[in-house]
Amino acid sequence: MENTRRNTLKLIAAGGMMASTACDKPEPSSKRHTGAPTPPESSPAGSDPVRQVKALPPSGPWPTEDPFLFCVHHDDRYPRANASSGPEASLSGRNIGQDFSGKDGWSMYHGQAVPGFPRHPHRGFETISVVRKGLVDHADSLGAAARYGDGDVQWLTAGNGINHAEMFPLLEQNADNPIDFFQIWLNLPAKNKRTKPHFSMFWANDVPHVDARDPHGRLTRITVVAGELGTRRALSPPPQSWAAEADNGVAVWTIHMAPHAKWTLPQTLSAYRRSLYVLRGGGVRIAQRDVANRQMVALHPSRDVPIHNGPQDSELLLLQGRPIGEPVAHHGPFVMNTPEEIREAYVDYRRTEFGGWPWPDSAPIHGRERKRFARHADGRLEGPKS
Repeated sequence: MENTRRNTLKLIAAGGMMASTACDKPEPSSKRHTGAPTPPESSPAGSDPVRQVKALPPSGPWPTEDPFLFCVHHDDRYPRANASSGPEASLSGRNIGQDFSGKDGWSMYHGQAVPGFPRHPHRGFETISVVRKGLVDHADSLGAAARYGDGDVQWLTAGNGINHAEMFPLLEQNADNPIDFFQIWLNLPAKNKRTKPHFSMFWANDVPHVDARDPHGRLTRITVVAGELGTRRALSPPPQSWAAEADNGVAVWTIHMAPHAKWTLPQTLSAYRRSLYVLRGGGVRIAQRDVANRQMVALHPSRDVPIHNGPQDSELLLLQGRPIGEPVAHHGPFVMNTPEEIREAYVDYRRTEFGGWPWPDSAPIHGRERKRFARHADGRLEGPKS
């Protein structure tokens, strides 16, 4: 996958940090730019809801708009597991520790024996991990741990700073172990960048969805991770999130359309930014435009968006929100407002390690049982309802 992750690892090492970085923001060199929204493009003739169409890169992060910083789709077809919860396959020919090759349909990423992203720090933003298939093991510097997947969502506010690991344990020894998930970075406004770290678990059975059938009975299912659709409202985001204020209109939806299904994405406020990603299928028709698979469509939010699916099942992702409109400075795993704050983040990390690391190694996994759970820093235990 993307070279930016490898570059970020080198930057962290050069700064004296013994860490590897998951979900790294592109452009890993220190940079300041305005986060103010781009002025709206002049409206095209008629009522075309499409502002712009971009091809998604063959690998690596997708383009996003404020208030989102980053989005990546991990789709790895791991083989059956060995006794250590790694792949029962040769790792020769891979750059272990920095394997983004996609060889044989999967990567080890920064994992040595188990794929994933060992211990790495974050400050100043949130990660939203939407795991549609497979499992992720979370461990962090606060002592919290979780195993989630198969439709679950973890929403982590890094805030003032946290170390965490995201490993992908392979448990099936007699079958393949695919994993399919989005990781999305949502920015925090300046007032909340130094808030206390926090994570919420949205278990699959609790995440609301909307089933919409067209006049021919063809189904479109919308899973509402954030925001609301009609009378269906998502679970509450972490309290300091930009999404916690309803007026900010943050929405994260996954959309599955049956072959030839028709559905209209309803209009919203013109102040929001709205992007639709077509990630699987044979393409869709949006209003009067044919949009191929693996395209991003920037939309005029104040217009209804009629979508007509092609002859295959299609999957789409919607990201929407009011722009934060503040300066953004990012460097590797930190996203702040000024270069000075980035330098302070590195100094703080070297001094405190954001709470240290209470785990026996940098890539902990949580056993071989498939049971999903979360243990929070205060000792509170939770899991999905059966």
